Amino acid sequence: MTRTVAQVIVDGLADLGVGHVFGVVGDALNPLTDAIRVTDGIEWTGFRHEEAAAFAAGAHAQLSGELGVCMGTVGPGSVHLLNGLYDAAKSGAPVLAICGQVPLSEVGGDYFQEVDNDLLFRDVAVYRATVTSPSQMPRLLESAVRAAVTRRGVAVLTVPGDLGDRKVEDDRPTRFALPRPAVTRPDDPALAEAAEAIAAGSRVTLLVGRGARDAREEVLRTAELLAAPMVLTLKGKEGFEEDNPYEVGQTGLIGNPAAAHALDTCDTLVLLGTDFPYRDWYPEDCRVVQIDVREEHLGRRVPVDVGLAGDVGATLRALLPLLAPVGSRSHLDEARERFLRWQEGQADLADPSHDKRLLGRVRAVFDNRSDEIRPEALAAAVDRHAADDAVFTSDTGMATVWLSRFVRMRGGRRLIGSYNLGSMANAMPQAIGAQLWAPDRQVVAFCGDGGLSMLLGDLMTIRSERLPVKLVVFDNRRLGMVKLEQEQAGLPEFGTVLDNPDFAAVAEALGIRGIRVTDPAELDEAVRRALADPGPVLLDVLTNPAEVAVPGKPTVSQGWGFAIAKIKENLPSGDG
Repeated sequence: MTRTVAQVIVDGLADLGVGHVFGVVGDALNPLTDAIRVTDGIEWTGFRHEEAAAFAAGAHAQLSGELGVCMGTVGPGSVHLLNGLYDAAKSGAPVLAICGQVPLSEVGGDYFQEVDNDLLFRDVAVYRATVTSPSQMPRLLESAVRAAVTRRGVAVLTVPGDLGDRKVEDDRPTRFALPRPAVTRPDDPALAEAAEAIAAGSRVTLLVGRGARDAREEVLRTAELLAAPMVLTLKGKEGFEEDNPYEVGQTGLIGNPAAAHALDTCDTLVLLGTDFPYRDWYPEDCRVVQIDVREEHLGRRVPVDVGLAGDVGATLRALLPLLAPVGSRSHLDEARERFLRWQEGQADLADPSHDKRLLGRVRAVFDNRSDEIRPEALAAAVDRHAADDAVFTSDTGMATVWLSRFVRMRGGRRLIGSYNLGSMANAMPQAIGAQLWAPDRQVVAFCGDGGLSMLLGDLMTIRSERLPVKLVVFDNRRLGMVKLEQEQAGLPEFGTVLDNPDFAAVAEALGIRGIRVTDPAELDEAVRRALADPGPVLLDVLTNPAEVAVPGKPTVSQGWGFAIAKIKENLPSGDG
């Protein structure tokens, strides 16, 4: 039986194992969504906003390692996909976006809702094509999927409104022929050069990122041999925080003094599977060896003495026999001692009774006069009560800071966020994609109040799909990261105050259980109840808006800026 263009696309995706397609129905997509309706093994998940659908598809792809699919219809529907697709692209997630277009005969005539999709997605997509004839199917679908999967990026396939229900005369099954990823390592002379560079130092520090996740055993053996403290990137938390006697936490603005010290005092830095972008946090005047599967990453952030292009695990297995043990463990021991002291201080701050004790009362005079819930306490409570195989998402901003410092990626926990694009509003829609990927696992979204409210409509998607997502809202009535940026620059807070509703009441109105917490003494039990509930829950916690996340290496200028900003904020306004 001859199939339509839409049915060829849907059958091909189903044969590939795509179980969910995310989007908003309408217009040019109608033949495609109808094909999904009658096809076994693939389901349509309708969203209220295409941006959220794209975030969900990207999350699904990041967690599964397989193709995520989203759809947006003509014009604005496709435009709305753009931010979520940028996040997928910058996260290296294979995503196929199928976009509607005006009827082929109207293309180029400034027709109602007409947008040039090939131009619109030029910067974000590794592949773009518009179907102009049924005879191009399934060839264009195969090319789009192959590009997205092999190049770990976004492919966009545009289907005009009058082509989806056209018959494909020379119909045939799809043949994607997706190759297995190659595992490569550098040649022996390059390994010898790297071993020589590492041997020249006595204080080695490892900076470990997501690209080393599948090489945990080799990375730990390297740290032991070199007595090297291990600094983790945010995306390196997953896989390296459990049973790791070399870990010293993270660097950068979300980091801690121990990690900053381990970097600043090393004479040799080894980068393993990371493209950590913040140049100011790299050490100066030290040798640098970098291993990354993507050759274009070598030396991109910091000048390297030896760059090794290859899989981290395969490269370390070949490199380890060439390395000699470092004699002194003082560099590692000092960094670990600093890290453990910092962790003790953070645990004290996260104790709900902190502000009742003497030192806590003194600190509260300056930053928590109203005795509000500290966000550190909320994050720590979630860490205590969340499942060991929970999937976490986090909004960009302060919610990510608190997650990075207090939630440990133990057991089989997973973590995703908009950690490359840095978009707002990602946590909730990514949690939807995560929950559909793993229906039986606990999914916890660390939501900022600004981020949640930006795509608030897709709370209804959680309700309509009956997804047991847990939304933890850090409700400080602020755009907290922007507030901190302004104050560190010596500017008074301006434009960051949010006039929030009672988010728990909003959730209840939508058919989702809502819990609102304002008393520190009630926090732990509220978190426990929220995470134990079998259905969707929105936990709205009013946190201290004056909380300051001190970076691992604060500068004098930041301190002065903050002090000046506080003086300005407390000066009377107006002409007088």
